[in-house]
Amino acid sequence: MKVISVNIGAPKTVMLDGKPFTTGIYKKPVMEPLFVTKHNFVGDGQADLVHHGGYDKAICAYPSEHFAEWEKRYHRPFSPGAFGENLTLEGLTEAQACIGDIFSVGTAVIQLSQPRQPCFKLAKRHGLPDLPLAVQQTGRTGFYFRVLQEGIIQQGDKLTLVERSQTRLSVQYVNHIYYVEKTDGEAMQKIIAEPALSESWRKAFAARLSAIADK
Repeated sequence: MKVISVNIGAPKTVMLDGKPFTTGIYKKPVMEPLFVTKHNFVGDGQADLVHHGGYDKAICAYPSEHFAEWEKRYHRPFSPGAFGENLTLEGLTEAQACIGDIFSVGTAVIQLSQPRQPCFKLAKRHGLPDLPLAVQQTGRTGFYFRVLQEGIIQQGDKLTLVERSQTRLSVQYVNHIYYVEKTDGEAMQKIIAEPALSESWRKAFAARLSAIADK
């Protein structure tokens, strides 16, 4: 497992559909080592601080293995940073990565906190209206890390698994329950019990359980 690319970008305003639109989804690879804090990479930024960034979502990561499938589907190239990710990874996909897994990378220590939720900005960036739904349906979402120990990360750094989550809830499984098996109360209880799950996803699953109980 390793870092193929480190990508950052400050929020910028672009014209989309004839209207100004501010977003931080435009990330570009950088070659130099970068310091990552508990909230983000130095030099990086998000326009929507409600849904992006912060302690539980300090680092957005995306598996490079998915690029070939997207290129086949849309007949265009996809390169590091294409999904607004900070880390383009090799050797760690949604099927392998579990909520709560802890990795060392460079001099930092990071913990997987939740799947990435595709939003309309992804569609706007690429001019592909169906891309967010395709990301959701295929489960090729990517995922977020929180930073347990701040440090320096650069292209080529290896990811080393330091501690495996005891619940072994893969991102793929959590995505399936969130998007497909939406009424599986037992599964949602199990997911909520994972202490490393981000607060936003914990609240989302708790709200669903509450709605099921009220029926």
